[in-house]
Amino acid sequence: MGGLRGDVVAMADPEKSIETGIIISNREIFKDHFLMILRVPTDFRASVPGQFLMLRREEGDHPFLGRPFSVHSLYSIDGDTVMEILYRISGTGTALIAKLNADDRVTILGPLGRGFDVPRRKKKIVLIAGGMGIAPLFYLAESLAKKRRDELGETVLYYGAQSSQYFCGLDRLKRLCSSLKLSTDDGTAGYHGPVTDLVADDALSFERDDSALFACGPYGMIKEMARIAGKFSIPCQVSVEEKMACGIGACLGCAVRASGENTSKRFMRVCKEGPVFDTGEIDWNYREG
Repeated sequence: MGGLRGDVVAMADPEKSIETGIIISNREIFKDHFLMILRVPTDFRASVPGQFLMLRREEGDHPFLGRPFSVHSLYSIDGDTVMEILYRISGTGTALIAKLNADDRVTILGPLGRGFDVPRRKKKIVLIAGGMGIAPLFYLAESLAKKRRDELGETVLYYGAQSSQYFCGLDRLKRLCSSLKLSTDDGTAGYHGPVTDLVADDALSFERDDSALFACGPYGMIKEMARIAGKFSIPCQVSVEEKMACGIGACLGCAVRASGENTSKRFMRVCKEGPVFDTGEIDWNYREG
């Protein structure tokens, strides 16, 4: 998620500019998982939960392309715009970013893509996070907490992880959400099994017209969420995780197949038409075909 340089700049979205961020801290919160906090230009205050940015270390030419990161949190401190990025080392690029320190500079292109669209006056907003899928959903929970203070609606978070040690920011999430339901693959916290099992068990209690689902996580998890949402006829938006090279729709490397009902498109670019989609827009067998 690095800022783009050199010849790649010519490919940049004409509505976006490449900005500089200054790292405040970049610490490992548990093995291979990091939380970066950085000062960014005020333009980023217009970002929408679910959008992402392409970030690259300012010095060096390897890797050449930036890496995509979700916005995890955004707030102001003494007039500065501060952004948090939650990420996991998954290759050479993120390993190099993990070595950056306070006061190092990064280049950023963004905010990019389509974010979550929260319907007004829904009584229940249900967030479903699997592993690192908590990254954009935390920002959504943060935004909802500000907007829904004067409403009677509730925000429920279902959060699944491999083990209890891999949960991020539970204390903060408890303050942002009306309730928090946990699951772990190894049974060390909450329900022993997939987080989607918890959602399916509770789905009958969701009022169809007054509930909305928002999910992010591994492909198998969001595919199952699409099935559950369809079964109970509850609107569901998912943030899709796919590898990206350019982040602006030029390389077509992150395309997913549109559903048969989505007759206007055969394929959709996660970086441009997404990363957030209604579950009905996607053919959920796109990884098998």
